[in-house]
Parts: sequence; C-alpha cells; structure tokens
Amino acid sequence: MIRDTSRLSKLKFDLIVVGGGINGAAIAYLAAASGATVALLEKNDFASGTSSKSTKLMHGGIRYLENFEFDLVHESLKERFIQWQAVPYLVKPMPFVIPVYKNDARPLWMMKLGVWLYDLLSGQYRIGQHRFLSVSEVNALAPGINLDGLVGGVEYFDAQMDDARICLENVLMADSKGAVVANYVEVKDFIKDNAGHTIGVKAYDSLNKQEIEVLASKIIVTAGPWSDGLIQKDTPHAIKRLRPTKGVHIVYRGEISPSAFLLQSRKDKRIFFVIPFKGNSLIGTTDTDYNQSPDSVQVEASDVQYLLQEASRVFPNINFDPSKIITTFAGLRPLVADKGDPSRISRKHDIESNSSGVVFVMGGKYTTYRAIAQEAVAKTFPHLISKMPYGRQFTLYGSGGSNEEFKILSQRFDVPIDLVRYLQGIYGCRFGDVLNLTRGNNQLKEKICTCSPAIAAQVIYARDVEMAQNMEDIVERRLGLSFLDCQTKDCRRAIENILKIHL
Repeated sequence: MIRDTSRLSKLKFDLIVVGGGINGAAIAYLAAASGATVALLEKNDFASGTSSKSTKLMHGGIRYLENFEFDLVHESLKERFIQWQAVPYLVKPMPFVIPVYKNDARPLWMMKLGVWLYDLLSGQYRIGQHRFLSVSEVNALAPGINLDGLVGGVEYFDAQMDDARICLENVLMADSKGAVVANYVEVKDFIKDNAGHTIGVKAYDSLNKQEIEVLASKIIVTAGPWSDGLIQKDTPHAIKRLRPTKGVHIVYRGEISPSAFLLQSRKDKRIFFVIPFKGNSLIGTTDTDYNQSPDSVQVEASDVQYLLQEASRVFPNINFDPSKIITTFAGLRPLVADKGDPSRISRKHDIESNSSGVVFVMGGKYTTYRAIAQEAVAKTFPHLISKMPYGRQFTLYGSGGSNEEFKILSQRFDVPIDLVRYLQGIYGCRFGDVLNLTRGNNQLKEKICTCSPAIAAQVIYARDVEMAQNMEDIVERRLGLSFLDCQTKDCRRAIENILKIHL
C-alpha cells in the first residue's frame, strides 16, 4: 500500500468510509471489490482502537445464549467458520474448558445444555465437538485447578484470532481492489450542499500537516466508540446512540494452563477467560460502563486487581504476582445504548442513516464484521449486492495455500524451516513476499530480538507494504511484539536501527 493522500482531494468517490477498524476496513474492501470507488480514512493507525483490544477470539458468544439471542449466536458461529476457512493462519480452533463449582451462578446442567445448544446452532459450521467432563477430567486438563466445590465441567470449541492482522488484511484487500486508504487522516467535519445533504468531509492529515477536503456520493461512519462525536458533528444536538463499555485484558508471563478456560466470576457473576497466548496467558475481560473520551481510555489498578483475584480463586497454586504482567490493554465496546447491566447489553448492531444522508454503523461484535459490512454496503448501494464476494468467495490478502513445501522454500531462501512456518502463520500465502526482500541481503534474515522469530525483513515489509508509519504501528499491530516477554528490551532499538539502515 502506498499512502498517497493527494489522491483524496483529486477524486470524487462513490464512498468515503470513516474509521479504519474492522468494520470500516471490511466495508471498504467489499465496496471496492463490488466496483465502487472508495476512500478509507482512519485518524490513527488501522485497528488501533477497539479492533486490536479484543480477547482475540473469533467466537459465537456462548454467554449470549442466556439472553436468548439465538439468532446472534447462530450468525456468529457461521461467520466464525467463514473466517476460519478464509484465513486459517489467523483464525485457529481452540477447545475451551468451563469448570463448574457448587456455588456458581450457572450450574452444571445449564452449562451442559449451553454447549449442546451451541453445537446445535453451529450446524454445518461446527469446528469441534463438545463433551461433558468429570472432576478428574477437569483436573487432568488443568493440574492445580481448585478442586474445592468442583462438581465437573464441559468442553466446547471456539477459535483464537489475531484481531489486528485480520483488520489489516481487509485494508490490504481494499487497497488491492482500488480503494484509496490512509491512516493518520482524521475527519474533522462534514461538507454539506445547499439542501443540507452531506457530500464530503473535511479532514486533517497529521503526517503531512495539511487539511484535505474529500468528496463522495455516500459516507459511512464506522468510528466505533468515536461515533457519537461524529453524529453530533453532522447533526448538532443529536442524542447519543452508544453506551460504551470498557474491557481490560492482562497478558501474564507463562502459561497458567495449556488449556483455555471460560470462568465464572464470583464477585459479579460475569464470565472471563484465561487463554494460552503466544507462550503466555491472556486474562480478560472486564465489562464496565465508560463515560469519558474514547481517546483517554486506560487500564486502572482496580481492573487488574479484579482479574488477578478471580483467576487466583480458580488457580490457587499460582501466586499471581503483578510484577509478572507483561502488558495490559483496554478497549471500548461501542454498544448500542440500552438499559441494564453492561455485560448483558446486546452485541447486535444497528445501521442508521440520518437526515443528511450519512450512514452510521454502530454496535456489533468482531466475529460478525463480514456480515455487518455486507449489510452496510447492500443498504448503501443496492445495485452492488450481486457483485459482492459471499461465503467461500470471501478471501483476504493472505488467503490461499502455497504450492511449495516449507523445506524447498527453506533451501531456496537459505533460512530455517521454522522461520518459513512462522512467516506463513502471520502472512498466509504472502509470506514469500517477505522472504523475497531477503534476496541478496542476509542482514534482513537476522532476528530482530531473542524474544521472537521475527526478522528484519518484516520491519521493511510493515513499512513499505502494510503502511506502518511509526514504531507503535510495527511493534503493536504489525508484529505483535508488545505481547511477548522480552527480557532484553532490544526490540524497539533494533527496529529503529533497521529503519535507519534501510531508508
């Protein structure tokens, strides 16, 4: 991708998409793939907001069953399967264990019924078979788990994903289909004609320090928790449509258990996860109302304490030491406003068009992003419905396999087989593009740091192909190095040196 913001003001587009999170990226891709001219604008980096702050699960949402949202669960399970087929290197089936204790809010019979119904709703899109677990079977899956009051458990399947990279692959697809995409371009206001219809946006390119006017026939806003602010820019005094809730996660050093766990909180009866993640453990999430600016969301000490206390109750043999926390992150769920407990608010989405013609996509869950994007494009451009990629036609940038064995590629590029496997697990069939950068330059084959198999060529690829603009773009969202337990702390310094050498 080439970031050329001069093109934004030279063309009149069929569609401007405001917001480069997962929904905006997918809408830009599907619209461009269907023949529309598209501009995708993101005020920070792609996926830098909610779309990289998830629990890293492509899941049906088993807990939504108790809200009787069977249609949402069924749709999510179908979408989970479609994503697994499209990008199996980024979406990987994972078994989850639910231990059930005597005084849990949800008894064992309810959990057994839940996983049975979950698989029933999966139908042809099932990715694994549930089973019921005895106390001894739960203990075997998680040695050291608290046995006091344990009455049994269940096991079911969902999938783990790389949320930031899936979003990026949608952006790359939009670009490959002709969309003009740009990060670090913030929409400041809307342009209206004499009749009050919105015909464009006023934006600011923070890298080139210049204002831009972009015109289009249609505008779709997918700004997540920032949507209310844009609604009020377009329609002053409009009521707020969102009820953002904050979700906090901890990446804890080492694997707490080789199995993934869904656990019931005793404090507030919520559920949370303890999941193996890049050799460490991901613990999350919280679900609390948030009323401040989306730009200032952060992890509070009370959030960390809540998660560690609940995890230690189930795993009493582990001394959950805050000093072993590798990193924490917080994101906002842009839920459609509703009453009741935050954790019980529906994850369904709304697509609304206001009086000026701007379309706002609000709510939803990550797993259903493709279906949300498909609906948004269909509502905005009905004539493009037949041209959109559906089902198995839906592919992403790295979709498709390699015709050559890892051993052959290892010999051709003179790199270890494990490195080839690692690159394929990030870039899919595009891993050869990264290895091609190493031809005639052995320095680009060198590892960035001892904490990861990542090599120097990936830094250049992130900059030149994936539109990374700064250190955080590379470390956080292109390579995911911030989740690793780096003892030397050499990653950033090494990346800086690579970028200086290869200007």
